[in-house]
Amino acid sequence: MKVLRVFNNNVVLAHRTGSDEEVILTGRGLGFQARPGDPVDMNKVIRTFVPSQGRDPDHVAQMLAGIPPEIIQIVSDSLAPAGLQQMAQDSPALVVALADHTEGAIQRQERGINVEYPLQGEVENLYPGEYAQGKAFIDALNKQLDNPIPAQEAVAIALHLVSSGFANGDLTYTYQMTGVIEQVLAIIEESFGVRLDRSSVNVARFITHMRYLFVRIYQGKQLHEEPSPVVEAIRESFPEALRCADDCAAVIGLRLGSELSADEESYMTLHIARVVGDAKANR
Repeated sequence: MKVLRVFNNNVVLAHRTGSDEEVILTGRGLGFQARPGDPVDMNKVIRTFVPSQGRDPDHVAQMLAGIPPEIIQIVSDSLAPAGLQQMAQDSPALVVALADHTEGAIQRQERGINVEYPLQGEVENLYPGEYAQGKAFIDALNKQLDNPIPAQEAVAIALHLVSSGFANGDLTYTYQMTGVIEQVLAIIEESFGVRLDRSSVNVARFITHMRYLFVRIYQGKQLHEEPSPVVEAIRESFPEALRCADDCAAVIGLRLGSELSADEESYMTLHIARVVGDAKANR
């Protein structure tokens, strides 16, 4: 590999010899006195980041340049125990977000600053898989730290994992999504006078559907291709669920500024009918 750009002593942008691929390399002293065109000292490389398609490698590298390489190392070592290696390979920005959060958590712990996460209940209920991975990640981190960080940091890690679907490091949209999903579930419960079991299979499927819906809204890729007879069949078969879906769609439109397509509302209608039917059967 050859150096393309030096960001600081520990981060460089490099070019793979014999290809057009640009990669970001981190390692203590990797960029010290290096110049564009110099061969990379591979013995100093801690981690290689391959930017996702469409991501600006310079932007990712600049973010990494602000994080100590030893933090990147312990984060990298904690990915496998939490089952996050594949996700990290698919989304280098996720590793940057986890490393940045980890550095902040370590600094807060050293200063005796305690952070309470008010969304812990929602995260545990809505994102149980990511929360479990967050706990495993924190456990793996703490095995490498002299001053372990609090277990509740798993909440923030889980939110970063959820946020990776939006391909950015900003949790704002994830916080908003979490609040809207809870509001939608509350509308369903109030409309039908039922209590939804957040751990049931159908509710879990509905939450997953909502998460992918948010990603589609964020990316401007709502569903529009379902044949109209299918859409009409769903609407005619579940009139009460359709009215509830109308209310939910109105909330989503107000909160996100994006009106749901007929296809998206129809699929939501189907999910609402399922979760309500399940709740009524288990009363």
